[in-house]
Amino acid sequence: MRIREGIAVSTMAGGSMAVIVTALAAAWAPATASAPKAPPAAAARTSGFNPDRNAYFGDLHVHTKLSFDAYIFNVRSSPDDAYRFAKGETIGHASGFDIRLAGGPLDFVAVTDHAEFIGAMEQANTPGTAISKVPGVSRLFSPDPREIGDAFARFIGSMRDNSVPREFLDPAIHARAWKEVREAAARHNEPGRFTTFVGYEFTSAPDGRNLHRNVIFRSGDVPDLPYSSRESADPEELWKRMEAWRGRGVEALAIPHNSNGSDGTMFGTARFNGAPMDRVYADLRRRNEPLVEITQIKGTSETHPSLSPNDEWAGFEIFESYIGTNKAVTKFAGGYARDALKDGLLLQESRGFNPYRFGFIGASDTHNSAPGSVEESNYFSKVGRTDGLAPLRGSVPQGGARTWDPARRDPPRYQNWGASGLAGVWAEENTREAIYDALRRRETFATSGPRIRVRFFAAYDFPGDLLKRPDLVRQAYAHGVPMGGDLMVSRGKAPTFLVWGSRDPNGGYLQRAQVVKGWIENGVAREKVYDVACSDGLKVDARTGRCPDNGASVDLATCTPSRFKGDVELRTLWTDPGFNPRQRAFYYVRVLENPSCRWSTWDALRNGTPPNPDLAPTVMERAWSSPIWYDPKA
Repeated sequence: MRIREGIAVSTMAGGSMAVIVTALAAAWAPATASAPKAPPAAAARTSGFNPDRNAYFGDLHVHTKLSFDAYIFNVRSSPDDAYRFAKGETIGHASGFDIRLAGGPLDFVAVTDHAEFIGAMEQANTPGTAISKVPGVSRLFSPDPREIGDAFARFIGSMRDNSVPREFLDPAIHARAWKEVREAAARHNEPGRFTTFVGYEFTSAPDGRNLHRNVIFRSGDVPDLPYSSRESADPEELWKRMEAWRGRGVEALAIPHNSNGSDGTMFGTARFNGAPMDRVYADLRRRNEPLVEITQIKGTSETHPSLSPNDEWAGFEIFESYIGTNKAVTKFAGGYARDALKDGLLLQESRGFNPYRFGFIGASDTHNSAPGSVEESNYFSKVGRTDGLAPLRGSVPQGGARTWDPARRDPPRYQNWGASGLAGVWAEENTREAIYDALRRRETFATSGPRIRVRFFAAYDFPGDLLKRPDLVRQAYAHGVPMGGDLMVSRGKAPTFLVWGSRDPNGGYLQRAQVVKGWIENGVAREKVYDVACSDGLKVDARTGRCPDNGASVDLATCTPSRFKGDVELRTLWTDPGFNPRQRAFYYVRVLENPSCRWSTWDALRNGTPPNPDLAPTVMERAWSSPIWYDPKA
């Protein structure tokens, strides 16, 4: 179905049906008179409480001056500044200009500074402290971007060979910074309006391979100090520590990120220590890591073109280097989420356990204290003074030149970063408890930046008139399971999937909705992408399984997209034509926008110079639901 300028127009693949506008309002907006009444005031619900759940957008991966790398990048803004930025206020950038979100405030945020050396750099730059007297420490605080890069490389080298001066390991410094993180989260948490989470990053990188995780706590009851990779680089040891915290009533979950930079080790088929996986390991991992961050500034980790050669959209913002260096990644299997989901099915089939049953979120990984700063037309990159200006990130010619000189196109890695992403959750209200519970049950979705809303349900007995009903969402919950859930055994009947995407009012129009399926057939993991809903009244081509081209384009001279192409929303009911009740499978939704200008093209437009010819001029922004799993032996 398509809605444009308040007019309902039937366009869904699989059959035409009229849908009234009031049904849309009831399903997407907070609860109305047709929905069950909220519990009485004594239940302490906030004014936005909705039993059918609201979409909330946030960022659970944010660095401030308390992170050693951000401080080296000349970032001096604090956790308080990060929360103010998320609420729509202006803060200063390390490069000397002001920054502010263009798309409106976020709903929830976690500041996740690196546990390793947290707060140490600020103390090292404070005259009179013991750490400030370490020989050569002042070289870490140069205002020159080239010297910053050299200082950062030296410090990373000292981390890897364990030669970091002992002054940087002072627990008193770390405790002071951790207290600042906790107190800022407490100050800015406003139930019903804006949610903060206490969190941090566990920054494991054995031999430079990225095994980073963000740890998010459910409440303000947290350990005295975070558990860091300085104690153990093995994520399994982190999970065991989290189990111990949970035994004392401290609830937390971990979210891996940048598996694309792990060189195939994030989702391996053996444990970190080389021992084989078993059911105990799988249960431990699933219990502590229910989610994976699949898109962010340092690349998208949904899938890689070499792993999904039949997926025309697999090459979205791919970043193929180690994190923090220009060393090339050589192993893509084990580094991407879709491949891991398939490996999980294989492990379940062959060995009786699955460590890779996770939902999806996105995040920014900003090191500018700027959560949600992933807007293509309002992009100021990621690492402070190092890439805060367009010439430094390779989007405009260096040295004030007006044209591109092929001999001077030595590309910094920053130009391959993407303006992505955000976390979406479906929760009853904007509180720590409700949003954390949504994270835990995997009723989450990821976007590449725009606030696209995605809903995804599966059932065997949806009402025949489901898409016409004003209580559509309530019926979907009553009869089926939402994203992140498990389908019961089918007894031979194919499930029906409700696929629903709604555009960001400040973003582009939607072009197509897809279902990505992975399954096991004769002991082999397979995948397929189905187009299930097309924009502009188009129908899925029965021969190709694809929506026809809707003709959307972008004027690169002005970054103006085509008018009257694409839809405000896409929704349909879909049944898998290849469903086999004896085969394990997973399904997730991917919704694609029309093409729009990439951040690098916006930089060039503002600079009055041609876009960098080595970079894609446009992107197709998108959103992904968490999977739904089907297991015939569940």
